[in-house]
Amino acid sequence: MKGFIHSIESCGTVDGPGLRYVIFTQGCVLRCQYCHNADTWEIGKGKEMTVEEIIDDVKTYLPFINASNGGITVSGGEPLLQIDFLIELFKACKKLGIHTAIDSSGGCYTTEASFQQKLNELLSYTDLILLDLKHIDEKKHRKLTGKTNKHILQFAQFLSEKNVPVWIRHVLVPTITDDPNDLRRLAAFIRTLKNVKKIEILPYHKLGVYKWKALGLKYPLEGIEPPSEESVQMAQRILNGTEDTVSLA
Repeated sequence: MKGFIHSIESCGTVDGPGLRYVIFTQGCVLRCQYCHNADTWEIGKGKEMTVEEIIDDVKTYLPFINASNGGITVSGGEPLLQIDFLIELFKACKKLGIHTAIDSSGGCYTTEASFQQKLNELLSYTDLILLDLKHIDEKKHRKLTGKTNKHILQFAQFLSEKNVPVWIRHVLVPTITDDPNDLRRLAAFIRTLKNVKKIEILPYHKLGVYKWKALGLKYPLEGIEPPSEESVQMAQRILNGTEDTVSLA
């Protein structure tokens, strides 16, 4: 079984608990305006790697991974586009007792029977989902990503029903995803989920802008700067339900 891999980060520290072996898969259905991995969009590109090749490489880092209670995280791109590969990879990981996580936007989620069957099998080998909720407002989500968010919110609810542990992630982009009312709506949705173990605010950054230019693409958020620490803390309070009305006055 082979997967299309964009790149690998052998010692990641931000994509799940402990030290992570992070695989960035190739292919994505969303076109987020702030994407810092625009070079992962095209499906069927990247380096072809077998499950065995990846596992052999992971084994060399296991002492460090195990010492930090870490594991393997598959990010992207959108990992669920290569669900057959993920199933075989995570099966192999579980034989070695490795903690498994998927960083997903849920952009390719569907209720179609064969996908559901494969997803249920994959989740039996998955310890954690890092779920990126881009925007709670459907129209704003469509403008931001090119797609509706209806199936993505459905995916979040599906994971809650299955009681799969989830970390919710939200990229905070000034003037686009930082409206307090939108954040309160997102917080209300998150409160309907019973499987959320952590909520992370990811401040927007411009580290991937050069990739857009290298691909000959116009960067849509030109001129937008990263959020202030104050606005990040405010968003964190809102999403965690600890909003201080005094500080927002």
